[in-house]
Formats: sequence, C-alpha cells, structure tokens
Amino acid sequence: MKTLIHLIIIIYSAKYFECREFRFDYRYYEEADGYLKYNAIPASWHDARLRCLYEGAELASPINPKILKVLKEIQPQGKGSGAALWTGVHATFSKGDYFSIRGVPLARMPITWSLNEPDNFQNCEDCLILMSNGTVADVSCHDTYPYTCFKKKTSVVTGCGTIDPEYTLDVRTGSCYKFHKGGLIWSRAFMTCAAEGGHLAVIDTVGEQLVLKDVFAKYPQNTLFNTKYRDSAHVGFSDWGEIGTWTTIHGDRLEDLIAASKGGWIAGQPDNYTLGGVGENCGSINRAGLYDDIWCNVPTAFICEKSPDSLLELD
Repeated sequence: MKTLIHLIIIIYSAKYFECREFRFDYRYYEEADGYLKYNAIPASWHDARLRCLYEGAELASPINPKILKVLKEIQPQGKGSGAALWTGVHATFSKGDYFSIRGVPLARMPITWSLNEPDNFQNCEDCLILMSNGTVADVSCHDTYPYTCFKKKTSVVTGCGTIDPEYTLDVRTGSCYKFHKGGLIWSRAFMTCAAEGGHLAVIDTVGEQLVLKDVFAKYPQNTLFNTKYRDSAHVGFSDWGEIGTWTTIHGDRLEDLIAASKGGWIAGQPDNYTLGGVGENCGSINRAGLYDDIWCNVPTAFICEKSPDSLLELD
C-alpha cells in the first residue's frame, strides 16, 4: 500500500513539474528574464556565493540595466549594512580584475560608484556591494551582507522537483537521493543539502537502510575526493552537543529508529574516539548502511535526501 501511494505521488509530481519552472522560494521577474530570491540573513561573500550555487542559482550581479532595476526594487531602503547587498561581482582571482560570477567584466556593467569608491581599503576589498541608491562599493569579502540569488529562466525540472539531475527518485521510499562525492565537513554538508531543497539523509526504516547502501555502492573508493575516509558518508544525525545522546536532524532518538528498523551501529560503535582532544559527535554510515560516529570537522562524502515536492509552492 505504501509503495502504491509513493507511485501515485510520483505520477502526480511528474505531471505537475511539466508546468513548473523553478523553486517556490524564488520569484519570476519578466524584465530580468529570470528568478530572484532575496536573502535577508547576512553572510560572507563566499558563503552567499555557495548558498546560491547549491540552490541551483548564482549570486546576482547588475550585469545590465534591467537586472540592476530589479535588484534595486528588491533591496530594502535605508542606511547601514542592511540597505546594501552583495553582488556577484568580485576580484578574488586577480586583484583589481572585477568580473561577475558568469565572467561579465565590470566595464560592461551599468555601474556607478558610490562617493569615494572604490578605495580598496587596506588592500583587502575584492567584492562589490550594491547600495540602496543603486551605486556600488568595494568591501572585504569577509564582511557580511544580505544577498540575492538569480536563476535565468528555465523549464528543465526533473521528477524530483529540481533542476539538479543528480537527484534520483527511489520508489521504495518515495524520496529522492543525491550522493556527493566531494568531502565536506558535517555542517557544510548539512548546508548543502538544505540549499538543494533537502536534508542530510535520515534512515527511518530497514528499507531506507538498504536504499542508502545501494546509493553508496554506486560510488567506489576511487571516485571519492577531498576525503581520506572513503568508506564513510555523512548522514543526518548527531549528538546535538549532548555526548552519547544520538538524535536525527528531525529530532528522533536514534535508538528508537534502530529498534524500529532492526538496523544498528557498526560493531564497537559509537566509541567517541578522541583525536587531538576532539571527539566524534556527528553521524555517518558505512558501505553496509550501518551507523558510525565521526568527527564533525573531517571532510567526508555525504548523502542528501529530498521529497519530490519539497520545492513546490504550498497551497
């Protein structure tokens, strides 16, 4: 019965996605020929760029008058850092050579500098912000500002409700999964999955344990990079700062899920092995789909999970 329900959801979703174009949290602006999303929580330029990238978009740049007009409309008015936002214009590759994320040179943009800008203060200002009056200024990329993500109009949306073709629907659970081969620390892996519209995978049943085992099996050791732990992958549980109390990112006690799924830990785990005074406080699975504790700050491959409708507009 559960499988039948999943199939109905999949069929419905596939038809729905035929007329969908992008994520529910983005708004389409005809004059910009694309979708934009204003992020009010300040971030560094690098984190803002990554967040937009993981959402399938890019950090917005005023590459033409139309996009500049929309960015000014989106941006809150006033004074201070809250009235400025990051652009995707940067000179992080070569000092003084400013380009947008897509490689449009600064000289091609309708840019007007703010008073006394650019000044490259202390020779460390390589990123540009857009002021509420439409002018720009150079600041340190480590400063924090709100930002806007931009996605050019697209109609390529998969059955998983995303433009990301690496998400694959599994009919056994009704969820979509993506295996990230490049190692990241646990918190950055969490951010990546969240930005993609999902979450670090959570094993709810023995069936899902088998699904993640199958997902992992598609990626041999020699395909993983930026990690020395090629038989482990971050998933969605940790001790949430309370050593020994393992909980999923959805708030369920791991011991309850283990009992329900008849799964469990690798023999001898968790052991909270301490290295350099740091214990193992984050969760992973091995290639058999069994739980293991791991250091939160060690880059490891990871598995994201999302519902096919996680990026849909809610009624």
